[in-house]
Amino acid sequence: MNGFASGKKLMEVVTTRFGRIQVGREDVIRFPEGLPGLRDCRDFVLLADGWNTHLAWLQSVARPDIALPVVSPRRYVPRYQPRVARRELERLEIGDLRAVRVLSIVGKSPRSVALNLKAPLVINLQRRLGRQVIANGPLPVQYEIPSAAFLCRRIA
Repeated sequence: MNGFASGKKLMEVVTTRFGRIQVGREDVIRFPEGLPGLRDCRDFVLLADGWNTHLAWLQSVARPDIALPVVSPRRYVPRYQPRVARRELERLEIGDLRAVRVLSIVGKSPRSVALNLKAPLVINLQRRLGRQVIANGPLPVQYEIPSAAFLCRRIA
């Protein structure tokens, strides 16, 4: 893996969903604590979906079989404002709020697809650090997206 493109050091990531892909080492997002249920997965890359511009994939660098579908929750819940304790965010070393992205993992629900609004992913794009946090207040773990037929096809 000695690739250079525009001065970037490239690395190869093997995936079951996308095959072998080349990504810049600086594109890796580190989740120091892993994710619940995936503690052994700490390094991920965020990949755009070729069929759906609203959907992205959080692909594990270490495990080819782990690719989590994610979306910006504000696209489906415009007033979504998760309240998170400061101690939950301290480890992300956030300096500039404009560099923070909040994503929700997309899952299946009995009738459609659903977003986990209770436990969003918070990513500091400048430091390339991420963490799944628990939001305060009555937010659903499964917020169904009623008009999500276009998503069902891609994540089923």
